[in-house]
Amino acid sequence: MSTHTPTVRLTRRDGLRLAATGTAGLAVAGLGAVAPALAEGPAAPAAGPTTLPEPGAGLTPGATAHVAVTATTLWVEPGANRPGIDDPSLTNPVDLDAWNANMQDTEPRRWLTGELESQAVLGSEVIVDEIDGDWAHIVVTAQGTPRDARGYPGWVPTVQLVVDEDFAQQAASAPTATVTALTSTLTGTPSGNHPGIDVSFDTILPVLGRTAKAVKVAIPGGRHAYLPADDVVVREHGEQPPLPTVEDIVATGERFLGLRYLWAGVSAYGFDCSGFTYTLFHHHGISINRDAGNQMHDSGLEPVEREDLQRGDLVFFATEPGGDSIRHVALYIGDDLIMQAPNAARSVEIMSLTEYDPIGEYAGARRVALAG
Repeated sequence: MSTHTPTVRLTRRDGLRLAATGTAGLAVAGLGAVAPALAEGPAAPAAGPTTLPEPGAGLTPGATAHVAVTATTLWVEPGANRPGIDDPSLTNPVDLDAWNANMQDTEPRRWLTGELESQAVLGSEVIVDEIDGDWAHIVVTAQGTPRDARGYPGWVPTVQLVVDEDFAQQAASAPTATVTALTSTLTGTPSGNHPGIDVSFDTILPVLGRTAKAVKVAIPGGRHAYLPADDVVVREHGEQPPLPTVEDIVATGERFLGLRYLWAGVSAYGFDCSGFTYTLFHHHGISINRDAGNQMHDSGLEPVEREDLQRGDLVFFATEPGGDSIRHVALYIGDDLIMQAPNAARSVEIMSLTEYDPIGEYAGARRVALAG
């Protein structure tokens, strides 16, 4: 996914459709199901608001909000969704397993190409730009793009956002829990009772406390909940993950082999090509731009000649041999092999670079600085 080119600019809706066409869990309960259990249990805070912030309330232009569902999906236009197919992705809570199940066939999944922008997982900070009925135009501040210096833009249902000053303060000062499991589930007690919504890999939430087996986290609009200690890594506020090695990045990518492609995806429920590479590095504390073309041209990464490719390099492909507009990115893992989320018909896979590119659309490579 990219919009970069010095000479010809392809739109996401049209030219970038090439990136997914292949031409070159369980239903969840909402945060509200967790919060009452917390308020009644022995671990409830002694003081605090008597009512929880309402999803969708207080969303005005300029407001800072946070994602209040497993993952919210950013659309190019408000209301462009397909009734009966995309419904599970638009509610609070979302049911991303059901959404994926509605798109088992390739064509319904390929339809998303150019209709979606990106995704943002639970707890992600967003800035609200505009409200149009039940939709909000936002930017996701953690996802870099030259399109907007503040973050990645798109339209999401208002019900999936919450303005929660307590959560914002905790996010600005507390230690953090980063989800390392592919998916986990928020619960109302440290022992795992009162299950709430699922959370994805690379979700980052403020930490409020710890027990031997669980981490107490703040959740937008829901005060707090618990995650299994084995499913997260806890860091002090402002602490960065250790600089990863190439093997760390490759091993993280291998955990998603077989995961079905999802245009705009950045979660364990599906990735697109650049969402895959973005998330691999983001999880290890390295920020690169969200889209493929911008990862190549605007992330400040070291250019690499094809004969000098090393394991862990990013390799890019154009819309045509010799073209400037980038349609695809993959992770080079050595021996002429790439790991990639290729298109709507396929899943995260490893294949030959040479076989993937029979007509010469290879456009270059970039190297991310990693630990020796």
